[in-house]
Amino acid sequence: MGFTCGLVGLPNAGKSTLFGALTRTKALAGNYAFTTIEPNSGIVPVPDKRLDIISQHIKADKIVPTTMEFVDIAGLIKGASKGEGLGNKFLGHIREMDAIAHVVRCFEDSNVPHVSDTIDPVSDIDTINTELMIADMETLDRRKTKTEKLAKSGDKEARMQVEVIAKLSEAIDQNQPARTVE
Repeated sequence: MGFTCGLVGLPNAGKSTLFGALTRTKALAGNYAFTTIEPNSGIVPVPDKRLDIISQHIKADKIVPTTMEFVDIAGLIKGASKGEGLGNKFLGHIREMDAIAHVVRCFEDSNVPHVSDTIDPVSDIDTINTELMIADMETLDRRKTKTEKLAKSGDKEARMQVEVIAKLSEAIDQNQPARTVE
């Protein structure tokens, strides 16, 4: 069973270029925003020396390493959580990922304009994190209503989920990403 990793970032950050390098493919990488509209997907094997050791002791017809599916997701812009740019589509693709890798632009190139006309990696990171937290907050709000109803009916799993949702909501209210909650 493999894992999925979405490459996220602002338009023209280098997501498609990184995707091409990781998957050894030629994804379209343009010098304009939203070159990628539909996600590109590529699967690569994950080398594991432990698998080689195990295969020496077990007779198997075929040894299949786990895989990582990299997904080149369209660039996110400020306001995506409100539907700006390809926001809703972008956020929908992110929800399907097991992990995300944030690609941040740290290069200047007059042929590749920056979406906000200035190279500021810290601001770019903040923009993406803010949009992801707003999307998380909206998801938690929707989930909370459904889960509380189930919890009131005596569902033990739902009761535990209500507690988790409360912890996550509290973190986001304090401007902390959901990933920081233990």
